[in-house]
Amino acid sequence: MRAIHAIFGLCFLLACSSPALTQAGPHNLTQVLDVWVTKTEQQLVPAADAMPENKYSFVPTGGEFKGVRTFAEQVKHLAAANYQLGAGILNEQPPAGTHDETAPDSVQTKAQIMEYLEGSFACLHRAAASIDEKTMNQPTRLKGYTRLWLLIDALEHSSNHYGQMVEYLRMNGIVPPESR
Repeated sequence: MRAIHAIFGLCFLLACSSPALTQAGPHNLTQVLDVWVTKTEQQLVPAADAMPENKYSFVPTGGEFKGVRTFAEQVKHLAAANYQLGAGILNEQPPAGTHDETAPDSVQTKAQIMEYLEGSFACLHRAAASIDEKTMNQPTRLKGYTRLWLLIDALEHSSNHYGQMVEYLRMNGIVPPESR
């Protein structure tokens, strides 16, 4: 997994220094990070919203799906991880009840899950805004991880779960918003 993160990080940093980006797009690391958080958010939030509330308990059953999360659990898990990683960058505590990449027990309905997900991206935006060329390599309370590393991890983790959410949506006859 560290190799994947290292490759992603290298590609990310190369993209940050790309002449195309510096001419037309963001002009510094902080802006580039915020663009990536925004792009990830623009995929995940609409995908989570596309699943009807009565399907939030959906779990695939065919094939190798024994013990997998429900759709709701997928969304809550990725949001909890966003909060924990963002809080690690900001040296804050995640929302009460958020631990071990799980959401508080009180987050149950689709509306509550959507609010929790959106809040997790607000946390990542704040975290991205706190990272610049001077602070990106600062260590965090999560030993062995820098601030930039944690943000890259949050984006990579979210992308992993976006792929799973797409499968769940398609299994329910729903075309993901990003694919429409």
